[in-house]
Amino acid sequence: MVVCFMVFALRLKKGSLSSGMLMSLQRNKRKNSERIEAFIMRYGSDLAPKRYSYSDIKKITKSFKDKLGEGGFGSVYKGKLPGGRLVAVKVLSESREDGEEFINEVASISRTSHVNVVTFLGFCYESSIRALLYEFMPNGSLDKYIYHHRSPDKSCILNRKTMFEIAVGVARGLEYLHRGCNTRILHLDIKPHNILLDENFVPRISDFGLAKLCERKGSILSSITARGTIGYIAPELFC
Repeated sequence: MVVCFMVFALRLKKGSLSSGMLMSLQRNKRKNSERIEAFIMRYGSDLAPKRYSYSDIKKITKSFKDKLGEGGFGSVYKGKLPGGRLVAVKVLSESREDGEEFINEVASISRTSHVNVVTFLGFCYESSIRALLYEFMPNGSLDKYIYHHRSPDKSCILNRKTMFEIAVGVARGLEYLHRGCNTRILHLDIKPHNILLDENFVPRISDFGLAKLCERKGSILSSITARGTIGYIAPELFC
């Protein structure tokens, strides 16, 4: 009898703990949703890109039919706008509940306009759905060409002239982000995977999930901590 009571008590305690954790997660999720909505309401008039509904996203991607790739951030799908323009739709993973990456990307890239920075066309925030719409880059990301030995496709091999022009284009894009915008934008995750290539292999800097907005005056290094992908973090951050 005593043993049965102890087992019942332990189960009750375990159940109450799980309920408490669930309630805490729900509260945090609600706060994060309110935070994102507050951001959109505050800066909505300054955000040129259009806000789409989830039903719009499903139509644009034909119910997420054509997946271009996936990663820790979520998945990317090919889509088409009503006017016929091809787009890439990045749907963020639901596990990223803090909303920081979503806010970073919308806040930073909506301020940009440069040939070497990917064009941001719109976003979707509806319940737990967070999606970002960009111009479609037919030649994919630079890593496919740098690590071409991993692919049997000989078309992935670029000549030196093209590689040089890509490097110069990326440098111009970074120069624009650091000095050409009214607000300095630090990307903090420049790597081959985040450099997209158009039909003419003109590079576009993409993925601003870790980006940080800074004042044009003052030191960059004093305002940030080291973050990004190991192997690509700026070495001066560790000095």
